[in-house]
Amino acid sequence: MESIGKRKFRHSEIYGLLFIVPLGVLLHYLYDFTEKSVIGILFGCVNGSIWEHGKVFALTFCVWSIIELACSLPYFRQFIVAKVFALYWQFILMILLMIGYRTLTGNEITVAVVMIISFLATAVAQLLSYRLTVWEKDIRCLFALALGFLFLFFIVFFCFSVVPPHIGIFRDPLTQIYGIIPKNIDVGAYFMNNTEV
Repeated sequence: MESIGKRKFRHSEIYGLLFIVPLGVLLHYLYDFTEKSVIGILFGCVNGSIWEHGKVFALTFCVWSIIELACSLPYFRQFIVAKVFALYWQFILMILLMIGYRTLTGNEITVAVVMIISFLATAVAQLLSYRLTVWEKDIRCLFALALGFLFLFFIVFFCFSVVPPHIGIFRDPLTQIYGIIPKNIDVGAYFMNNTEV
């Protein structure tokens, strides 16, 4: 029979979907809402690239994980290892699904598509983190490694918004610019200038 703690944790993972996806959509627009401030750069989408879409949902996944951790979870180290593993899977799955969508349809990714993909990727990540956390196998020995990967996550995510590598997943589909799009750019003129007719 399932324990009360496992049932409560499973419910919190389900509630996480209702938190992560809507908050991710709000963070998607944070850069514009804050008039391109540093907060918007770090926590919002600075362009329409696949990387930036994935970034905001990965960050909201981390926020929900912190909320879950603050609500007295009994297995701390197992939880951290599971959440870090699930965080990477969520982000990788989002990137793969967005690349797949763009490749198969030939269309650019809209906010509605991002919401559907983020919901699917987050559902998989939440299920994975639940299974790993309540798993009978002890994965606490990976705690130090998980902390290292979590630290790497934050370094990469914050750095790549400002100074991204020149790889397709970092390029804005409209302007073809990598990273932060300048404030005073005429996006329409830039698009027309860089599009073959």
